[in-house]
Amino acid sequence: MADPYYITTAIHYPNGRPHIGHAYEMIAADAIARFQRQAGRDVRFQTGTDEHGLKMAQTARTRGVEVRAFADEMSSHFSEMADTLNISYDRFIRTVEPAHYAASQAIWRAMRDSGDLYLDRYEGWYSVRDEAFYDEKELIDGEGGQRLSPQGTPVEWTAEETWFFRLSKYQRPLLDLYAANPDFIRPETRRNEVMRFVEGGLSDLSVSRTSFDWGVPVPDSPGHVMYVWVDALTNYLTGAGYPDDSEALARFWPADLHLIGKDITRFHTVYWPAFLMSANLPIPKQVFAHGFVLHRGEKMSKSVGNVVSPDELTQAFGVDAVRYFLLREVSFGQDGSYSAEAIVTRVNAELANSFGNLAQRTLSFIAKNLGGAFPDAGRSDPADAMLIEEIVVACAGLKTAFDDLMLSQGIEAWMRGVFACNQYIDAQAPWALRKTDPERMHAVLGTLVRAIRMLAIAILPVVPDAAAKVLDQIGADARDHAAIDDDGWYARQAASGFVIAPPSPVFPRLELPVTE
Repeated sequence: MADPYYITTAIHYPNGRPHIGHAYEMIAADAIARFQRQAGRDVRFQTGTDEHGLKMAQTARTRGVEVRAFADEMSSHFSEMADTLNISYDRFIRTVEPAHYAASQAIWRAMRDSGDLYLDRYEGWYSVRDEAFYDEKELIDGEGGQRLSPQGTPVEWTAEETWFFRLSKYQRPLLDLYAANPDFIRPETRRNEVMRFVEGGLSDLSVSRTSFDWGVPVPDSPGHVMYVWVDALTNYLTGAGYPDDSEALARFWPADLHLIGKDITRFHTVYWPAFLMSANLPIPKQVFAHGFVLHRGEKMSKSVGNVVSPDELTQAFGVDAVRYFLLREVSFGQDGSYSAEAIVTRVNAELANSFGNLAQRTLSFIAKNLGGAFPDAGRSDPADAMLIEEIVVACAGLKTAFDDLMLSQGIEAWMRGVFACNQYIDAQAPWALRKTDPERMHAVLGTLVRAIRMLAIAILPVVPDAAAKVLDQIGADARDHAAIDDDGWYARQAASGFVIAPPSPVFPRLELPVTE
């Protein structure tokens, strides 16, 4: 049986429409999930929406709609975005699902049975926008003396009866976890931040609310709903079958990777492992906090007017072009920036002019000059084997980098293979060999077909539709994910009589959108 691999995005808070940050996280997780499937893993990939909490209730009230109807509408925008972006999720989870209520209440009871929940009165600072509590020492001063959270969001003084979680009890176990598992939190900058925070001491955490009722009811405590982060984090367990599907839970938990934005690192690396320790459940293997995607170097803001929706980008440039740009341009774990000009420049240079042009001119030449028949063995040359070796190294470089979640570096390694192919075709000049040395021309073209197949399979996780079209043009099965090496494919395909038809460009050149 294939090794399991469970990957999740953060579930997205749908009090507004999706933005490019949501799209980036889904695309990155999807590329990792597809890559792991290529490696033969039994992948479970989950994304979804986090629909409870005061912020959702307030936004629905402001709009004059029932909160569940509002949640249904807004969640649909996120599932539609996932489908548009070709996200290969296995489950799109919503926290309003009955199965998720059951999981949230099960982990609550487990924490209660461990003696880690107690009833008291909470008085302190709360940010509705962050759905987070803050100590006085964490606050910063805003304009006019207004108190703000570390994220710069408004806070308000809150006082109500609440259940508390004994987070303070877990300071030493958390520090021991970080020491024993250096890769639990990545990248290193986020790990260091979390360790400094925990070393500074932990206060017990308010984990229920009575001032509103839009949430998972606390078991055996009428009038209390769970603090939204208890409920939200539990979605990862829900997706693994907790509490009732013991077979799925044993197979997929602990999760291999929680992929999240850096602004919610604390919730996933302090609160979440503490909850799991309390409930006597295993800790996820890794939490990777990616950076923000900025527009022309600036954080997106409605007031600044620089918010661009994922739909706008994909309509202007195409889904695979946007996927490629974000994964290639942004060093994974760091902030990155995008603009229409940057997308056009990067995609044209690397996909249209390099890989796309390589496939187009090779396959067009075969269709025109060989009637589409696969080239014969021809007269080989050391340059042929040298090129294939360079492609093997390039694809291995992508694999090594993707294994380490270095997505941009992996695509860079792949591009070295593309450049090697272009240097080879220019040096070998099959168009000249057609008249002077047809036997040699056959060997060159056959070598290029092999190389194109290998490169297309390697880049499938990043540009799944476009790479599959390249493979279709040479009759290669895109589902044969793991077979980057030839393993007799070329000989079988040539013997089958497959004919390469005049190809259509898979990576057309992009143009800047016309602005009024």
